[in-house]
Amino acid sequence: MKTIRVANLEELPAAAREFAAGMGDNTVFAFYGDMGAGKTTFINALCEVLGVDSAETASPTFALINEYRSETTAELIYHFDFYRVESLEEALEIGIEDYFDSGAVCLIEWPERIAAALPADTVTVRIEVADDDSRTITVSE
Repeated sequence: MKTIRVANLEELPAAAREFAAGMGDNTVFAFYGDMGAGKTTFINALCEVLGVDSAETASPTFALINEYRSETTAELIYHFDFYRVESLEEALEIGIEDYFDSGAVCLIEWPERIAAALPADTVTVRIEVADDDSRTITVSE
């Protein structure tokens, strides 16, 4: 288990770099946290570290999936937001298992809504907000 502390938004790029350095060969990352914990903000910072133009990133709340391509490695990155998914069946209909099996990096918000479909090797990322508005990011495999 790894813990990254983020005191404020200015520390976000460094935290994203630290996270990216520890990604290894893992490809599926499930981000858990309350509404407003900073899941989307952190994923956007992470995508930027991975070589995605910051103007390209946004929350896929309405689209469910955003596809990005790293400008440095040309690799695909998928950003999922399952907040509005009504059922696991709905997610399966859009082919989430194919995305997860693609070898591309998959960054998932609200993974609890599709938990039964997550691969066994999914990396769990928890973002918790402290009383002082700092964040603790806990990564476990």
